[in-house]
Amino acid sequence: MPIFALQSLAGGFLDEDLEHFNKEFDDWCVQFESMEDAQLVLDTLEKKETIKIVEITPLSYPKYFFPKLQGIIHATREYDGKIICIVEPQMGMSFRIAICDMETKKVRVLKTRYKSAIGAEGAFANLSFDL
Repeated sequence: MPIFALQSLAGGFLDEDLEHFNKEFDDWCVQFESMEDAQLVLDTLEKKETIKIVEITPLSYPKYFFPKLQGIIHATREYDGKIICIVEPQMGMSFRIAICDMETKKVRVLKTRYKSAIGAEGAFANLSFDL
C-alpha cells in the first residue's frame, strides 16, 4: 500500500505543478504507485540531483493515510493491522495515543493523557490491551 513521492533534499514534496515543494505531504503533491513511475518523472525535471524519490507509508506519514488524525505525530508503530501513534493534539497539550485502523481508516484516540513524551512513550511501548 505504499506510494512514492518526489522530495527535495532541502525538504518538502513536489507539488502538482512540478516546480514547487510543499512542506507537508498532501493531496496536491505528485504521487506515484511505483518507484519506476516516479523515476520517469524525475528524469524529466531540471535540477534532478536535488530531488529524491521517497516511499510514503502509514508508518512514515500517518496523517496522509488517516486525515482525521490531528496534531503532531511523535512516534508510530504497527500492530495487528493498526498504526499506533503518539500524538500531541496541539503544541504544548498533553500527549495522547491514537489507534488508526488500516482496514476501516478509522482513528480512535485513547482517553489517557500524558504530561510528557517520556510517559507517553512508556505507555506506547507497553500497550498490552486488546486494540
